[in-house]
Amino acid sequence: MKAKTNGIETYYEIHGSEGGEWLVFSHSLACSVRMWDPQIAAFSDRYRILAYDTRGHGASDAPPGPYTLEMLADDLKALLDALGIARAHFCGLSMGGMIGQTFALKYPGVFRTLVLADTTSRYPPEAAALWAERIRVAETQGMGALAQPTLERWFTKAFRETNPATVEAIRRLIVATPVAGYVGCCHAIPRIDLTARLAEIRCPALVIVGAEDPGTPPAMAREIHAHLPGSTLVEIPQAAHLANLEQPQAFNRALGEFLARH
Repeated sequence: MKAKTNGIETYYEIHGSEGGEWLVFSHSLACSVRMWDPQIAAFSDRYRILAYDTRGHGASDAPPGPYTLEMLADDLKALLDALGIARAHFCGLSMGGMIGQTFALKYPGVFRTLVLADTTSRYPPEAAALWAERIRVAETQGMGALAQPTLERWFTKAFRETNPATVEAIRRLIVATPVAGYVGCCHAIPRIDLTARLAEIRCPALVIVGAEDPGTPPAMAREIHAHLPGSTLVEIPQAAHLANLEQPQAFNRALGEFLARH
């Protein structure tokens, strides 16, 4: 399904229990709602699930950028408003976690809980060059050139060797991402600088990180946890960046136990 949100058409899916509380999933850069299939399957018996494709990704519109994290948060707010959702639990991974932090600060009171997985609240200045290089590669060589190095960051070597079907599914998502959408979000991501403001977030929060995540490593998760009052931190062994796919049972257990407490 699609909804007009903040000047674009946003693709979304609704799954699960009619009477359940809303649980929103927000995906990583260069992915789509399909990244969350194991979680949709695990939680649709208890929650009303909203999964959506971020601006520039999947079946949502991909207008020329640059984008900002505030723009992406406004897209989500417009989607929630269009669907009549006043309050929801939120789970975002990587870029999705950055959108979640931005949203929670701009629209306090909407999120019942906030789950931030494999993400960061700030990047060091030297990271700007890395993101600029990814933009250059996407614009000059296309998304195919980014697929293999991205997969090597997102999954451990052991997982890549033993779970080729999952890795191939994510490779297809990366390659299918519109260049304009990828580049637009690559302008937004490195500008995140919210660490000092995390104390303003009042809803219960869970921080999850793969112990072997090289992109947003455990040190970044620990920094979020240290600045987010009352938050819980869970490190998942034998997982890199897409911890929800590499260790879905551990991820779902951490998420489920947290949501059950709140």
